[in-house]
Amino acid sequence: MRFATRILVGTGAAALLALGAPVAASADPIENAATGPGGAGGHSASPYFSGHWGPYASANHKAVAAGKVTVTKESKKQGYWKKYPKVVKKCWWKDGHKKCAWIKTWHKKWVGKWVHEYDYTVHGKLTNHKWWGHPKYRCSWATFKVHGFDGSTSFKSFKNCGKPAKFYSFSGEGAQEISVKVSRGDHGGPRGYFGGWESVYSHA
Repeated sequence: MRFATRILVGTGAAALLALGAPVAASADPIENAATGPGGAGGHSASPYFSGHWGPYASANHKAVAAGKVTVTKESKKQGYWKKYPKVVKKCWWKDGHKKCAWIKTWHKKWVGKWVHEYDYTVHGKLTNHKWWGHPKYRCSWATFKVHGFDGSTSFKSFKNCGKPAKFYSFSGEGAQEISVKVSRGDHGGPRGYFGGWESVYSHA
């Protein structure tokens, strides 16, 4: 279970920010990126889902984000002890007479169940169509919200304050739904022109 950082919903967006490092140059960095949390050949799980998301824009269309999401599925059998009740007949001698009664007892047996793990990797491209002007809105921001199967909510944010497009990726496990909000801001965080929450991935 590798999506270790769990951050509850809050207003302190600046504390959740992480600048995505550009990937190596290629004809299409998103298409040629690794397709699993461990990279190509680094994970034994089978493909479960792969698809593109976006493009999604800020309210003023000066920030645009698009990308690809890949989900892998790994199934394994886990064993555990299961308790179950059983009614048995017990007899005993008392004062020379045999007495019997049906008594409820507890037994346990070793059983197995299938456990499924879903790992995801999100690749993205963030474009900044206006890197000049008011300092409060010179950067493009893409903020991702991840809802887990366990009820948790976490965030991951990326920024682009320059002219060239920025490419980024992040990975985790157990995502029931991933969405993204594109906005404008400064170096410290998103400040305005927020687009709506748009779907990146939803578990079928």
